[in-house]
Amino acid sequence: MEGYIHSVETFGAVDGPGLRYVVFFQGCPLRCLYCHNPDSWKMAEGEKKTDTELLSDILEYKSFIKRGGVTFSGGEPLAQPTFLLSLIRKCKKHGLHTAIDTAGSIPLEISRSIISEADMLLLDIKTLDEALYPELTGQTIHNNLETLDFCEEIGKPVWIRHVLVPGYTLVEERMKKLAAYLKKYSCIQKVELLPFHKLGEYKWEQLGHPYKLLDVPVPTEEEMALAKKIFEVE
Repeated sequence: MEGYIHSVETFGAVDGPGLRYVVFFQGCPLRCLYCHNPDSWKMAEGEKKTDTELLSDILEYKSFIKRGGVTFSGGEPLAQPTFLLSLIRKCKKHGLHTAIDTAGSIPLEISRSIISEADMLLLDIKTLDEALYPELTGQTIHNNLETLDFCEEIGKPVWIRHVLVPGYTLVEERMKKLAAYLKKYSCIQKVELLPFHKLGEYKWEQLGHPYKLLDVPVPTEEEMALAKKIFEVE
């Protein structure tokens, strides 16, 4: 079984519980305005790997990640469903906790069986504003919310990730609406608020993509404090 990998991080500390081996898959159907890895968008690029090769490398770090696990990120890992499913099953055979870091952009008819196999999801909720969602991502919100509903249905643990972009998602009314919406889900264990940053701007320029957020500032400490208060996170 072969797939395309953008990169790996062998000692990830922010992509799920504990110390983790993080596999960044190549390819994503979204075109988020604030994406810091636009070089991961194109499918069938990056480094071609077999599931056996990748598992072999993961197992080299098993003693370090045994209390954490493996996180499959991207890009969008669910855009390579067969490859991802095989990797999850192989990792679980070796007793490794598995997490999928996803934007929930892949239809459930494709992703359902894979989500069911993973131990948890890190689910990126872009916005609840149906008009804003296509502006931010190039797609509609439908698959994103269906993914969260499915996790609730099967009791799959979820950590929500939400990027705060001034003028887009870092708007008090929108944050309050999302915070209230998320409260009804018992599957959600944690909400992570991620401040917009500019670390990936140079990649857009290198790739020749127009970057629309050049004049958007990073969130202030006061704005982040307000957001944390609204979402009731530390």
